[in-house]
Amino acid sequence: MSAPALIRGYEVVIGLETHAQLATASKIFSGAATAFGAAPNTQACPVDLALPGTLPVLNRGAVERAIRFGLAVGAHVASLSIFARKNYFYPDLPKGYQISQYEIPVVQGGEVAFVLDGRPRAVRLTRAHLEEDAGKSLHEEFHLPDGRPATGVDLNRAGTPLLEIVSEPDMRSSAEAVEYAKALHALVVWLGICDGNMQEGSFRCDANVSVRRPGQPFGTRREIKNLNSFRFLQQAIDFEVQWQIDRVEDGLPIEQATVLFNPDTGETRAMRTKEDAHDYRYFPDPDLPPLVIAPEWVERVRAAMPELPRAMAARFERDDGLPAYDAAMMTQSLAFARYYEAVRDAGRALDGGRGGAAWAKLAANWLMGEVSKRLNAEGRGIDGVALAPATLAALIGRVVDGTVSNSGARQVFDALWAGEAGDVDAVIDARGLKQMNDAGALEAIVDEVLARNEKSVAEYRAGKDKAFNALVGQVMKASQGKANPAQAGELLKKKLG
Repeated sequence: MSAPALIRGYEVVIGLETHAQLATASKIFSGAATAFGAAPNTQACPVDLALPGTLPVLNRGAVERAIRFGLAVGAHVASLSIFARKNYFYPDLPKGYQISQYEIPVVQGGEVAFVLDGRPRAVRLTRAHLEEDAGKSLHEEFHLPDGRPATGVDLNRAGTPLLEIVSEPDMRSSAEAVEYAKALHALVVWLGICDGNMQEGSFRCDANVSVRRPGQPFGTRREIKNLNSFRFLQQAIDFEVQWQIDRVEDGLPIEQATVLFNPDTGETRAMRTKEDAHDYRYFPDPDLPPLVIAPEWVERVRAAMPELPRAMAARFERDDGLPAYDAAMMTQSLAFARYYEAVRDAGRALDGGRGGAAWAKLAANWLMGEVSKRLNAEGRGIDGVALAPATLAALIGRVVDGTVSNSGARQVFDALWAGEAGDVDAVIDARGLKQMNDAGALEAIVDEVLARNEKSVAEYRAGKDKAFNALVGQVMKASQGKANPAQAGELLKKKLG
């Protein structure tokens, strides 16, 4: 690995702690629902409220999702792990402590691989542990009945299951931290253990940032809390790095602290002095026995695992003949990969299974082109797209057999995407987009174009290739776009000699 780029002569050191909300229907230690958007305090049961006499009961589904993650990153899944009490006071923490894991987490080690600037990278993981979320303090736009400003507490999130994924301090730039976070986000969504909705708080990052001169020990780190977008993650790290370098250059100390990022100003500000582990007085939770995971349980989870992105991309390269870039694009999400496979298979079925590699490339091109353009414009993923894979394959097939041009096919695609009724052929006919297949009619148009464009003919025969493209354009115009460009070009070349 090449030496990291320096910023004003300093090396940046970054580690991320990521909280992934596990996609369970109920909370980690109670049967209360986890659905987003409910009215405040309507999804908090006696266990979540820490009423006297209540006891936590571990959610088996949360454990299985942790095992699935551990297997996906090549980590050690502990056969025995311990839940601990993390003691601190905050109004939205009813018990006065958070149930988490400390010394013996369920997932230990592993790594997350990604590509940065065309080069493969991997960030080591320290651990991933199960814990419960706290509630939420409502500071903004909250008032008492008499109109006075106040802070409200919503305990709907209290007890929501989290998998906290802690990286080693392996990252050396904000760009690298963002690519790692994106790869981790894609993985937990691919595995089905987290919905990845950052706006709803399902996936959020804390960034530990420090600076040092090359070869020196790690500097004092500051932790930027609760970053819920990749853009904010990059902006927050970039500001924090410059702030720390300025402090060091001015001869001022950097104190270990927890800081918040203000997206309106693009600045970080200290919230409190950063606690160390001993400040939380961790000790094993006496209400929860050790978590025992038998090897048979791990193997059952392994057997139900989806094919992982890297393995699927390698298969697309090997079996479908896709270039590495195309294969990576086809595996940007599990739903995207399944859609690609469905288009590819439907296309191959159209010609009796012939042209396998050709159909794979055609399907990939359309998904990277028109489909991705639409999805990006609408700001959504491919889940729930109304255009059936078989319909897209039928449209590609009409380009292949010359029924419609690429330009015409894009018009048909737009109509189908917008929900226009009818199949591919019906839309082609309704819009008059069928290419001219009458050789005699096409020859007559070519003859007329050559007769009307003597200058372009002379320029082409003089060696000016652009003149040929102009002639093709005139043929397409004269045919109202219905001529097959390839056939028109061949006929023009034949008549031009």
